[in-house]
Amino acid sequence: MDRDLWQTVGLVTTWQIAASICYYAVFAAGPFFRDAFGLSRFGVGLTVTALTLGYAVCLIPVGALTDRYGERVTLTGGLVGLAAGMVLVASASGYTSLLIAVGLLGAVYSTAMPGTNKAVYDTIPASRLNTAMGIKQVGITGGSGLSALLVTGLAGYFVWQAGFLVAAVIGIVVAVAFYTLYRTTQERTAEYPDLRALTSNRSYVLLALSGLFLGAALFTTTGYTILYVEESIGGSIAFGGVVLAIVQLFGSGGRVLSGWLADRLPGDPHKRIGGILLVQTLASGVLFLVVARTSTPRSAGFAFAVLGFFVLGFTGVYYSYMTTLVSPGAVGSATAGCQLTLNAGALVAPPVFGLLVDTADYRAGWSFLAVTCLLAAILVAAVIRTPPPRAVTA
Repeated sequence: MDRDLWQTVGLVTTWQIAASICYYAVFAAGPFFRDAFGLSRFGVGLTVTALTLGYAVCLIPVGALTDRYGERVTLTGGLVGLAAGMVLVASASGYTSLLIAVGLLGAVYSTAMPGTNKAVYDTIPASRLNTAMGIKQVGITGGSGLSALLVTGLAGYFVWQAGFLVAAVIGIVVAVAFYTLYRTTQERTAEYPDLRALTSNRSYVLLALSGLFLGAALFTTTGYTILYVEESIGGSIAFGGVVLAIVQLFGSGGRVLSGWLADRLPGDPHKRIGGILLVQTLASGVLFLVVARTSTPRSAGFAFAVLGFFVLGFTGVYYSYMTTLVSPGAVGSATAGCQLTLNAGALVAPPVFGLLVDTADYRAGWSFLAVTCLLAAILVAAVIRTPPPRAVTA
């Protein structure tokens, strides 16, 4: 990639880091929500549900608007909205107002995946698309890891709200920089995308359905890592924050490496990229069973790091695979559909996980996530066996 293209990838990745710091701060703040509002593990899970519900409700319309008006406007407005949402969460006076605030935060985060995917797809050559997508996806894990350190670290010196307020400032600064510096050579789409064509695309629908189970695994992992380390392993909240940051770091490595492999390995892109996603899904299922049997801080840290490489490392390839199944003009809306199913898994799985832990133990919860990965793997294998529509060129 030439210098201008690298600058575009860097700018979009920076946007994604700032947005993810805001969004994933809610996952890192689980122990503080529990203490501040007297919540059970099930109640903590409901905050994740409210966050992803707001995200899910707005994805399809925001994806269509991104295809229609372009990513520069939607991404800038989204980051300003995220900064405002962080202030609302920090000022929540009760559990109800907290749920409303995190729901609004999730709603404006819906600009992230349609906008950033469209930015990469519109500007990066096909020979480097998967690598660029993996780098861009590092912004999610990188931002999430930074949010874990930010929220848990500042809480030790100030109050738990401090990390949220700092994240809001970061969001405003990056939003101004993005609006000023981002340029695209693509013209805006004249019409809204054909959503009916997406729903009649069998290979796309199967991939989107696999996202239901992949999202359950991903978001539940990030939502309960710190609580698990504190309650089951006996580590401090600060140590749990470090473990979550390590999970995100290894997830970043997984995204970059899988994207690089998707560009470099020989063979048909449909089967090559699908095969990488299948391996990541099956490995995640096995590693959830390993995590369930950890009993010391050292073993937990190691197991979570390897788990993060796979379960947080799949999203770059997931969206790269999606682009082999749909037409270029529908990338924003197709992204919204896939992200919607990822979020649907996050709506249900975290409370179920918390309920299993409340009524049984953490081993039951992690085993539940292993089953969701197995179901996702079955669907991914079906996508690999289903050729994309003739009109789509991988």
